[in-house]
Amino acid sequence: MEYSFLLGSDMDFTLLMPGQPISDVNLRAARALIAAGGALTISTGRSSFLTNIYTDVLETTVPIITSNGASVFDPVSRKEIYSSLIPEDTCKKLLSLFIEHDSNATSYSPEGIFYAPGSLRREFISNYNKGLPEDKKAPVGELTADMLTEGLPPINKFLLIDPDEETLDLVRAVKGLEIVSSAGGFYDIMKEGNSKGDGLLRVADYLGIPHDMTFAIGDSENDLSMITDAEYGIAMKNSDPRLLKAASYITGTCEEDGFAKAVFDYILPLVRR
Repeated sequence: MEYSFLLGSDMDFTLLMPGQPISDVNLRAARALIAAGGALTISTGRSSFLTNIYTDVLETTVPIITSNGASVFDPVSRKEIYSSLIPEDTCKKLLSLFIEHDSNATSYSPEGIFYAPGSLRREFISNYNKGLPEDKKAPVGELTADMLTEGLPPINKFLLIDPDEETLDLVRAVKGLEIVSSAGGFYDIMKEGNSKGDGLLRVADYLGIPHDMTFAIGDSENDLSMITDAEYGIAMKNSDPRLLKAASYITGTCEEDGFAKAVFDYILPLVRR
C-alpha cells in the first residue's frame, strides 16, 4: 500500500492515558487519518511485545517504533525489522550495577522482556498478558547473576525506574549509551545514537514516504527528537517546555483528546491543501 504522509504518535499521555484504552474520539481520528492516505505509527518507549493490543484496535499494519527508537517492529509478523543492540559487555556492566544496587530495571529484547532481579514490572506485564491468546502475549524471562558469565539475551533497551542519584550517575558514566527520561522517574537506556526521531525517519524510508511529509506528536523529553526531526512537530498542551518551544502546533491535553484535535484541526487540513 502507498501512503502520502506519516504520523508518529507517542502513546502514554498522548494517544491514551496510561492503563486506559484509546478513547473513541482518538480512534475516530486515527481511522480518519488512515482513510486520508496516511500511515500511523506508534512511537513508544515500550517493548515491541507490549503494543499488540493497541495496533490491533487501531487497525494499523505499518511498522511501529519501540524501545524509544532502538527497534522498529512489524505488528503483523511480530518480528523486529530493526534492532540496535547494546553491546553485551555494556549490558553486563549495567546488569552488574543494577544487581549491586537492587535497581528496578527491566530489559527489552527482540526475544522478549527480561527482568533484572530488582524489577517491579512483573505485575504490569502480567496484567498486559492477562486474557490474551498465547501468540499475542509478551514473552518474559529473567536476568540473573549467572548470565554475567554465561551470556545475556540480546538487549536493545533497559528501563530504569526511580533510581537513586548514585545509581543514575554510575549509569550516565557508562560510555556509548543514550539515556533519556520518558516520564517522571523513568529512564530509557539505549545504545548511543538511537531516538524516536531516528525511528520515525526509518519508518518513513521503509514506507517510501518523503521526510517533508512526516508528522510527530508527543509530550515528554523522549519525544523531543521526534518533534524536531519530523517536518511538522505537534506538542500536547501540557508537554515538556522544550517540546512546546520546538513544536509547529500545540494541541490539547490527552484528557481533552488532543490527539484527535491535532488530526482534525491541523494534519488533515494541511495534507488536503
